[in-house]
Amino acid sequence: MPLASTRRTGLVDQVISQLRAQIDSGEWGIGDRIPTESELSDQLEVGRNTVREAVRALAHAGLLEIRQGAGTFVRASSELGGALRRRLERSRLRENLEVRRALEMEAARLAALRRTEGDLAEIERALALRDEAWRTQDMGTFVETDFAFHRAVVHATHNPLLIELYDDIASVVYDSIAHSAHIEPTQDDLDHDRLGAAIRDGDAGRALQEAACYLDELVSRADDSDG
Repeated sequence: MPLASTRRTGLVDQVISQLRAQIDSGEWGIGDRIPTESELSDQLEVGRNTVREAVRALAHAGLLEIRQGAGTFVRASSELGGALRRRLERSRLRENLEVRRALEMEAARLAALRRTEGDLAEIERALALRDEAWRTQDMGTFVETDFAFHRAVVHATHNPLLIELYDDIASVVYDSIAHSAHIEPTQDDLDHDRLGAAIRDGDAGRALQEAACYLDELVSRADDSDG
């Protein structure tokens, strides 16, 4: 989506609207670095102070994050997502895992009912990469591919709101995966093949049960960690 030049009235609000549209459309995804202040100023044909004010407003709303020396990054896809992310970052591990549990169990059930062949290919690819990373004890890649697997399951629901909510808490999910990977994992942590098979077979009840199995274990261990 190309950025269009703005009119000369209500410039800050117009810039905010255009930047928000880039986020809403997915042109700028969560975690992406947006163009620099100078680049945005040129594209929008407004002064850098106007761009700076608009970016600060979106950062205050929780959609953008300004990192000194690194740039500005998309933090959430909506004000709700920004508020949710800030709230989760103040929560205990157990609370975060319970939110993750609620989303991922429903995602597993819906994915079994709605998955396409393309979805199955993404899920199976992530599983294969995850298993290989564990076999070679490449823990950084293991965390990345485990997260990719869970996100692929969520995307297989084809529920835009559920996908958006999951993306909004992606950093919390990623951190919980990393935390689990660096303590002694259980077999349920390691073996997601049964969940993948249930989704492939279109068995919603079994997919829900398999998701509950590893998520309940994570919540249980979080109780011990918080205690």
